[in-house]
Amino acid sequence: MNRRGILPKALAALGALLAVTTMVQFVANATPPSGLTNVPLARGVNTSDGTIPLQAGTDVVMAQITVDPGGSSGWHSHPGGAIVVVQKGSLTVYRSIGSQCQVETYGAGQAFIERSGEMDQVINTGSIPYVLFVTFPRVPQDDSARTDVPDPGTCPGV
Repeated sequence: MNRRGILPKALAALGALLAVTTMVQFVANATPPSGLTNVPLARGVNTSDGTIPLQAGTDVVMAQITVDPGGSSGWHSHPGGAIVVVQKGSLTVYRSIGSQCQVETYGAGQAFIERSGEMDQVINTGSIPYVLFVTFPRVPQDDSARTDVPDPGTCPGV
């Protein structure tokens, strides 16, 4: 038996096990949404070379999202970001940027951007359900437009 080949294989197997364990813990610690309804409206594969920087072969997803008073999105990010238009109600967005917490409130008729990979928690701070129309650009084909993430700890009490 060749002893030189055993160590690299054992290290590779240990590395793979560590990666799987880390991913399982990451998903298990994610903060799920509450009081949230997501209605997919449309999805299509980008096949153009337009002036908006979208990668050919990625999907563009559109959804209507409704959240009851006191409900929340849970901490999450988007692989290609999100363009959000508030149709009804009001909401507060908590953004984890580095070690800082940035807080913004939006109401009906306003729009905002969630940047790619940015960790956000959106809470309905109003007395009626809020309704959003959201476009998610650059979503990997057949993948989710949303990634649940654990509370980053930068916005205490949220």
